[in-house]
Amino acid sequence: MNQYQLIVFDWDGTLMDSTGHIVHCMQQAISQLAFPSLDDSAISHIIGLGLNEAAQALYPNISSLEVDQLANTYREIWLGTPHDTPLFENASQLIQNLSTKEHFLGVATGKSRTGLNKVLASTKLEPFFHATRCADECHSKPHPEMIEELMDYCGVTPKETLMIGDTEYDLQMAHNAGADSLAVSHGAHGIKTLQACQPKDIVDNLHQVEQWLKAL
Repeated sequence: MNQYQLIVFDWDGTLMDSTGHIVHCMQQAISQLAFPSLDDSAISHIIGLGLNEAAQALYPNISSLEVDQLANTYREIWLGTPHDTPLFENASQLIQNLSTKEHFLGVATGKSRTGLNKVLASTKLEPFFHATRCADECHSKPHPEMIEELMDYCGVTPKETLMIGDTEYDLQMAHNAGADSLAVSHGAHGIKTLQACQPKDIVDNLHQVEQWLKAL
């Protein structure tokens, strides 16, 4: 495990079982704005991107004003929904266990700073992370800026960094930064999509993440 001085986690679909709730909130935003309807699978595929990038990916031909409308409407619905989205099994224990080891922990997420702060507070995991970066502070994944800023902050090299995520955007971001990646298959993207990104390995859940790290 000491091979990696910095372990960076994605949030939605990796630590938190929030894919369904995100899709539900986006469907509400789409309906509220009377945009053309989309399948849930199309929405789940854009999880991990920044909100504006996600809106643009869902509707490539809409105007910049409409992109902003969709992003802002989704944000208002998500922040205003009193939904207690659960962490995946072993998420809290994994983070707490890793925090006792000799390396840094980070988060790189498509969430806004407001959104991430909300879930860090509700899950009581904020004290265990040394640094976090959000899509409204950096370029959206798969651009490497978020992970590059975390590496700079912690003073580590790409070879000392591992990104753990559930989408191709997480894995591509790690690749673009020169870092290793580990994929979990319980989130938004399927096995074939994850395999195409050539992570170090693909595991099914956070128990297996812990076992994988211990085996290093």
